[in-house]
Amino acid sequence: MKPWFKRSLFGFAGAALLAGSLAGCSSYRHGWGGGSEQDRAEFRARMVERVGSKLELDATQKQKLKVLAEKIQAQRQALRGGGDPRAEFRALFAGAKLDQERARKLVEDKTATIQSGSPEVIAAAADFFDNLNPAQQQKVREFMDRGRRWHRHG
Repeated sequence: MKPWFKRSLFGFAGAALLAGSLAGCSSYRHGWGGGSEQDRAEFRARMVERVGSKLELDATQKQKLKVLAEKIQAQRQALRGGGDPRAEFRALFAGAKLDQERARKLVEDKTATIQSGSPEVIAAAADFFDNLNPAQQQKVREFMDRGRRWHRHG
């Protein structure tokens, strides 16, 4: 297989995956992705309380978790942009041929957004995790190993 074709194929697959993920998130009307800013703020507050109780966080640790949740939400909003992700993705297939240039631009824009916002998210995650005690850090590791949500476990 020619290298340029292989790169194009992987690029398109990446764009499709990214756009599909964004489109799926756009229809979710509560939690991180949908609803009003007030709804998202309430969701973040509930999440901080839920995780805080599971990890037995003190006030400082809860504040660091709140900052992390806000950074994640800001990154998600930046990825969604101002438009409709579904419409943006559908537009790639609107013509007789796939709009490859537009697909590349979509991937480049989303990649740039991730790269520009990631340092803040990583710093907030490190600040939160590094300030947990070893038992709390172990609970976080166990949660990630299970691959499930906090509220599904007693």
